Amino acid sequence: MRRLTSVVVTLALLPGAGVARAQGRWSLEASAGAAFATQKLGEADLGTGVGLDLIGRYRFMPHLSAYAGWDWHHFPSDDPVAGGDADFEDTGYTFGMRFEHPFAGKTSYWLRLGGTAKHIEVENGEGDIISDTGHGLGWEAGAGMTIPIGTQTMLTPGVRYRALSRDLEVGSASTPVDLKYVNVGLGLAYRF
Repeated sequence: MRRLTSVVVTLALLPGAGVARAQGRWSLEASAGAAFATQKLGEADLGTGVGLDLIGRYRFMPHLSAYAGWDWHHFPSDDPVAGGDADFEDTGYTFGMRFEHPFAGKTSYWLRLGGTAKHIEVENGEGDIISDTGHGLGWEAGAGMTIPIGTQTMLTPGVRYRALSRDLEVGSASTPVDLKYVNVGLGLAYRF
């Protein structure tokens, strides 16, 4: 949590430090949405998940930006893990490149490709963490639209595919698992 706070504060203070005085090069985005697993996680069937993303972007070319941020996704499951029901959380950092180009007036489409540094936590019915895979590298790809709703504010609906492979240890057993899911979300971005 301390790292997330540091990232958000740093992104918020950069414009005041004179680094981001070029008009419209920086943007902050918060999005929420649903996540749909494309396969089982080990032996567990995952239900429809929910998630939250916080992203900062810097546009260094007319249509190309670098992005970095943090996200959290929660997947329920009724399958027993270590003797009881369990939920799964995918949490960590995202980074990569985003291409954005206008196609209808000021409305644009965007494509993004990047990496993730995330971990998977398993929580029991009481919310206690019973396993944590530790952070590892994964990848993501996405597409969507940017729809202006003001001079600096935009809606950013989009779809992303994410994949992460880790070793999950529950009790004395270690199992390689692949968390692959499609995230459908709606974001609100502010450009400055």
